[in-house]
Amino acid sequence: EGAPATLSLKRWSAERGALSRRTGRIGLRLPNDAAPLALADDVARFDLIMLSFPRFTDGRAYSQARLLRSRLGFRGELRATGNVLRDQLMFMRRCGVDAFDVGDRALAENWLAALGEFDVFYQPAEDGQPWIARQRAPAR
Repeated sequence: EGAPATLSLKRWSAERGALSRRTGRIGLRLPNDAAPLALADDVARFDLIMLSFPRFTDGRAYSQARLLRSRLGFRGELRATGNVLRDQLMFMRRCGVDAFDVGDRALAENWLAALGEFDVFYQPAEDGQPWIARQRAPAR
């Protein structure tokens, strides 16, 4: 009852009433073909949402992260799982992902360095980094 649990979207959908009364922390495994906006009424209930990156060519979870952060205001942990590659970490972070399940493939120092390889960005994003138009604007 009070223990943390991570649930599939299918289980959450089927047992939402009973599960929403739990006192423990709840995480959700969100498939990359699910519509995050369908979670609008529930998103505050989750402490963690795990986003699936099944192949490096499948970017749907990037869009899910942006929607969860910007439109739904999700402030819990967004964790990238699956085929998480070092050269995509910064892009995932820019979309709002703040945790990465990389398993034994990674040396932490090497992978963390990927997050700081660029310091100038042309677009605003969910990570709060200043973008170039803001840096060039005269101080007011």
